[in-house]
Amino acid sequence: MHNALNHLDHRPYPLPEKPWHMQMRWLNLSFMHWEVPGEALRKLVPKGLELDLFEGKAYIGIVPFEMRDVKPRFSPSIQGLSHFAELNVRVYVTAEGKPGVWFFSLDAANPIAVRLARAGFFLPYFDAQMSVMVLAERIYYQSKRTHKGAMKANFVAEYEPTSEVYLSKKGTLEHFLTERYCLYAQDKQGQLYRGEIHHQPWPLQQAKAEIRVNTMTEQIALPLPETVPLLHFAKAIDVVAWLPEKVKA
Repeated sequence: MHNALNHLDHRPYPLPEKPWHMQMRWLNLSFMHWEVPGEALRKLVPKGLELDLFEGKAYIGIVPFEMRDVKPRFSPSIQGLSHFAELNVRVYVTAEGKPGVWFFSLDAANPIAVRLARAGFFLPYFDAQMSVMVLAERIYYQSKRTHKGAMKANFVAEYEPTSEVYLSKKGTLEHFLTERYCLYAQDKQGQLYRGEIHHQPWPLQQAKAEIRVNTMTEQIALPLPETVPLLHFAKAIDVVAWLPEKVKA
């Protein structure tokens, strides 16, 4: 059994019956969230998905991190393919009673991974030049989208944890924003898919950040409020993932 499966009680619904397909490790991750108008987000989310709100409020997240040991089940890590930086822009949705994540974009510093994820998981991955430097506990993160034909999207930030590790409590905003166990995607024909994932509860820390450049939401014409985002940090978490399946509704 993969060590991510040692803890199941926190899941909002049971594991898929089929065997998991992929495994990975996420490192030096920062959840950066802003409250935004729900009406604006609803127009950007496909039909068949319901925008998920917390106490009537909508949130958009920008999540920089590193991917490590990304590989199919029973396969070794592949040099040049299994390790890369990634940067997500995401919102929160539900379908068929399963709360999950909808991605507006996923930038990655690995052209092969970008194409495999686009073809096999129907996710809007984009090529990017990215760098991550870790000095003590401070993360220096840069991303510049280079994908041919895509809108420009750049991000430069420094972030670090400021508290001890803790687990979020059910019913809190931080639990709502982080404890998600599936993603949703859509193919070119408009069919919705759900990709299940699993990991142990997020080992969160409070955080601080200096965001120097952030044009990640210009691609959806959604300006972010000029407020300090809600920030959380996670040093590492092991993840397993299943192949996407059609959303019947």
